[in-house]
Amino acid sequence: MSNLEERLDAQLTNVKALPWVREHRFHPKRKWRFDFAWPAQRVACEVEGGTWAGGRHTRGSGFEADCEKYNEAAVLGWLVVRVTNNMVADGRAVHYVQLALKSRETPWTPVGE
Repeated sequence: MSNLEERLDAQLTNVKALPWVREHRFHPKRKWRFDFAWPAQRVACEVEGGTWAGGRHTRGSGFEADCEKYNEAAVLGWLVVRVTNNMVADGRAVHYVQLALKSRETPWTPVGE
C-alpha cells in the first residue's frame, strides 16, 4: 500500500465511511484489482499516483492499460472514482467517494422520464 493510499484509508476511517475492501479483485478473468472497493454498491476508488511526475498512469502504455481496466469495470457495472494526490490531500477524494456511494442508494432515473 502506498503512502497516498494509507492517507486515504485513514481519511475514510475518520469519516466512518461504509466498510471497504482493499485490493479488491473485480474481474472474473483478469487479475485487476481496485485500491478501494465497496462491492455491494459496485463503487471503487483508484488512487492515481505520479500524475505530476510522469508516473505510470500518465505514460502511454500505462494510460492505455488503465483505460482498458476502467472500461471493463464500467461494463461490469462499477462506478470508479479516480483520485490524485491533491484530491487526497485536500479532502476531495473522500467527498467524491461519498457522492458515489450516495448515488448508488437510489436507482437513477434519466432526466425527462
